[in-house]
Amino acid sequence: MSRAGAPKQRISEAVADDMEGGRSRASHDVRVTVVAASWHEQVMSGLIAGAERTLSEAGVRWCTVRVPGSFELPLAAQAAFDGGADAVVALGVVIRGGTPHFDFVCEAATDGLTRVALDKGRPVGFGLLTCDDEQQAIDRAGGPGASEDKGAEAAAAALDLQRQLGVLRHG
Repeated sequence: MSRAGAPKQRISEAVADDMEGGRSRASHDVRVTVVAASWHEQVMSGLIAGAERTLSEAGVRWCTVRVPGSFELPLAAQAAFDGGADAVVALGVVIRGGTPHFDFVCEAATDGLTRVALDKGRPVGFGLLTCDDEQQAIDRAGGPGASEDKGAEAAAAALDLQRQLGVLRHG
């Protein structure tokens, strides 16, 4: 059995420095947790870098927590909200193989993340790549030569919805 794309077992945390001039206090008060799967490290590195860059540029406080795989993203997102996060960015990649495993993991992760967002009433930026092959994932991961940056897009979506929910709820 090949270990290509196998996860590196680690948990990393990065917290943005205190914000400097030009950024509002309100942005600094926003807490975002990036929950990121550990399979397919090349792809995940790009997704995480894009999300972290976007969050840093926005001036929010953030941390990144690695989980074993995409199936674990919903529970990690729920725990992040229980721990005080205002928004979550969920990042993972599932690549189609020759068994139904792809379908089960994609459906469970997608449904779970949706349920967490609805149950908690807080945004989950959806950065789960569901690809037919590794090249599709690499092309979307935001690394050198990539055509898309889905990690950055997921972070931007979470931040935008977090702000819009504030408007909707408080006028």
